[in-house]
Amino acid sequence: MSRSTPARSLVALTLPALLALTAASGCSSTTEPTAAPAPSPSASVVQKATPTDAAWVQLMTPMNEKAVALLTLAADRATEPRARAFASRLRGGQEAELGRLRPLLARMGLPDTDVHAGHAMPGMVTEQDLAAAKAAEGAAFDRLFLARIRDHLRHSAQVSRSEITAGARADAKRLAAVLVTAREAALAELEGLPGAGRALG
Repeated sequence: MSRSTPARSLVALTLPALLALTAASGCSSTTEPTAAPAPSPSASVVQKATPTDAAWVQLMTPMNEKAVALLTLAADRATEPRARAFASRLRGGQEAELGRLRPLLARMGLPDTDVHAGHAMPGMVTEQDLAAAKAAEGAAFDRLFLARIRDHLRHSAQVSRSEITAGARADAKRLAAVLVTAREAALAELEGLPGAGRALG
């Protein structure tokens, strides 16, 4: 995939759109997973991952990883105490999700690598965002943090809703539903934070 991939210009990213985008750009985000070992008679039948399942988990994992990096900064540097507390709680939730996303990658036979490295995907906190956050102070930091985290929450919720409706693996769809619920709650809390109206208006 080239660096010309549109990023924040995309209002909502769905998995069909992601699949079309990666296919057109030559990005191998949906590498065919390796065959899972045959389950024992007492084990649950392992469902094969479709390209939709693979696209979702391979996007959600780096999205959470980058968000955690920004949330770590915000938990220490946001000027508003409520924003710092929000960042700390959300970081814990995103890390817990990573604790389920990474094993899901393994169960699908997919590598634990960022296939979108260097690509500005919608809702992805970029290295440029992190550099800007490190350089920002005071209210400027808060505005950047709130805007980028809202983008992350909104886009990851949108893609997770698409996994729920278009995915095939039961474990992936269950986790996607958990992520959607968590993001809806986080977005509601974010909108009530001091300064959110100015930062997100």
